[in-house]
Parts: sequence; C-alpha cells; structure tokens
Amino acid sequence: MEAISVNLPLQTKLIRLKAAVCTHKKSHTTGGSAPKDRKRYESFKKVDIPKGCASILRSLSIKGLPHIANELVPRLQAEGFLLDNSTFTALMVYYANNGFFTQADALWHAIINSAYILDVRVVSDLIDAYIGAGLFNEVIRIVHQISIRHPQLQHQIYVHTISCFGKIGELELMDYTLKEMVSKGFSVDSSIGNAYIVYYSRFGSITMMENAYSRLKSSRFLIEKDGIRAVSDAYIRDRKFHNLGNFLRDVGLGRRNAGNLLWNLLLLSYAANFKMKSLQREFLNMLEAGFYPDLTTFNIRAVAFSKMSLFWDLHLSLEHMNHNGILPDLVTYGCVVDAYLDRRLGRNLDFALRKMNVKDSPTVLTDPFLFEVFGKGDFHSSSEALLESIRHKRWTYKELIAIHLKKKYRSNQIFWNY
Repeated sequence: MEAISVNLPLQTKLIRLKAAVCTHKKSHTTGGSAPKDRKRYESFKKVDIPKGCASILRSLSIKGLPHIANELVPRLQAEGFLLDNSTFTALMVYYANNGFFTQADALWHAIINSAYILDVRVVSDLIDAYIGAGLFNEVIRIVHQISIRHPQLQHQIYVHTISCFGKIGELELMDYTLKEMVSKGFSVDSSIGNAYIVYYSRFGSITMMENAYSRLKSSRFLIEKDGIRAVSDAYIRDRKFHNLGNFLRDVGLGRRNAGNLLWNLLLLSYAANFKMKSLQREFLNMLEAGFYPDLTTFNIRAVAFSKMSLFWDLHLSLEHMNHNGILPDLVTYGCVVDAYLDRRLGRNLDFALRKMNVKDSPTVLTDPFLFEVFGKGDFHSSSEALLESIRHKRWTYKELIAIHLKKKYRSNQIFWNY
C-alpha cells in the first residue's frame, strides 16, 4: 500500500487515511469516497478531529497498518489540534497490538499518571496484547497500577486478567492474581470458581483439579455444566473412570439443571470398563429417578453391547429407542453394522436393520465425550470420510452401508488371496 507522507496537507492526509481504512485499493487519491471525505473534512471543526482520529486509529489497528498511525498523531499535534482521551488510548492499544511496546508503554505511563478517565475495554485490550506477546510481568504491573490509580476498575480488570492467564495455562499467575484480588477485599463468585475448575482441568494435574473442586464446594457454590464437563474430560484423559463415577455422585445425580449429562457420564464410566451389570443397574436407576434417556444414553449402551457382541441386548436397546421416539444417528447404525461384520454376520444385517429407516440422511448428534472413550467405529469413520469427500450428494444410511460392505468384501478377498 502507498505510504502517506508527513509533508502532505492535513486535509489530504485525513482523506487518504479514511480511504485506506474503507477500501483495499492501492490508490487512495482517486476513488468514489474521496469527494465525500473531502466534503466531510471541510465541515469538521477542530473539536471533531480527535474523535475522527480515534476511529481511524482503531480501524488501522484492525487492518495492521503501523506506518500510517505513526504519522497521524504527530501531524495533528503539529497543526495545533488538542487530542482527547480516545485518540491517545486508541493509539496506545494500536501500538500494543502491532508489537510497538516501547511506544505503547510510554503512552500508558502518560495516561495512567494523568487525569484521563480510562474504561475497562481499553485496559482489557491492552492486557490482551501484552499477554499475547508473553509480557506477563508487564501485565502484573498494569493491574497493580490500575488498582492504585483507578480503583473503580480494579475488580473487572482482576477478573479479566484471571481469565486471560487461565486460558493460556499460566496457573501460577492466575493464582497470584486471584490472591491479589482477594487481598483487596473482593470475593470469589461462582463464575470465577467454576472458571478455575475449567482451567485446572485443562492444564493442571488431577490433584490440582480436585483441590480446585474442593475449594468450590467449601465456598458453597454449585459446579456448573462447563465445570462438570471439564473435570470429566480430565478423568477420561487419564482413564480414571472409578474417580469419574465418584465425582459424579458427589455432584449429585439428581440435579435437573444438568439434564442427562451426569447420568450419561456415569453410564460411560461403566461402559468404558465393560461392567455390563453395573451399566444396566445404573440405567434402571436413571429411569427410576425420573430421567428420560436421550440419544447419547442409548448410544453409550449400544457401543458397549456392540463391542461385547451382545446382540440381544443391542436389539432390545434399539426397540427401546424406537418406543421412545428417538431417531438413531450414524453412531447407532455404526454399532449395529460393526457388531455384525466383526462376527462375520453380514448376511444377517438386513434383519438387524429391518426396523430402522435406512433411507434417512446420516447425522451425528451424539455427545462427543463418547468418542473420547471409545473412539469412532469402523463404519462411522469410513462413512464420515466419504461424507466429507463428496459433500454435494445427499447420502442415505442405505448407500453408506452398501459401500462399506463392498469395501469389507474386497478387503476380505485380498486377505484370503494372501
């Protein structure tokens, strides 16, 4: 893009800056918007220039055009314009987003030690830029300065910083910031407590995660669905299914605001180790507790039945699904197809699928945590690859099954030929 010279008149300079922001053309002096920009410029009063400048700087920050912003503010000051808070804060954030931290820091010191009124968005954007560059000590300094100079903002800034450190796995810095916040008299609410569990589940050890959960319980806050999922994911990653079951019971299987999530995860903890009697017992307990099994509930059982070649149980589960009006998805069909083909019972597949509508279009509506434990079955994986490669076609389960059977037949022929 053409650089804009400092020697140009300010009128022409602002017109070109607006053109740079609003268009992607290489030439900014000849365009449909230039006459409008010139007319708008002529109607500007001096008090209006800084507001327009701040808007331009924010737009340039998004588009990543550092050489233009470096010229604009000095030129305006040389022309005698008094720039307002929004212009300087926009320039500061602009510098930080583009890696000019020395310039951003200089402006920050000028702003924080003045009577400027900062807002949370500006400080949050600045913190995001410093964290993105790994300048964590600078972030701690900014938060400390805010707590001194702008105490009305410190709680929101503490919460934002805790979240930023947590999202990138900087757990020690997250802890430090939380302790600083508490030392200033601010309490830890449910949202922060639940976020803590999520971050420790993703980046911490099992022990650290369990300690975070214990702290949440001692604060008398309920763990929310995101926290339940995060803790469960951590146990599943480490294959600690017994611990997962204990955690779910501790949370309380009777909680209605989590839907079937708790029960489904409990069933999964038994299915993962193929404890079929316990799986059936807890399924009946789920029904007695007044919960209605959903597609994921049935597919957890179907996967276990399929892998254990329990055909009768698999068929009863399909009958139960049909009675409850729950439509099978690709995972359900995969359980049936894989179970029969693994036992070389492909000729009986039509009988197995007789009560399933094989003319439906394939969908996957099962909760992904099932795949974290069992992975995807042979039919499921090959069908997804086919659906991904030929997207324009409207597939049916019948067509996918036919193609899969041909592949299996060919692979078996090759095997026996060798």
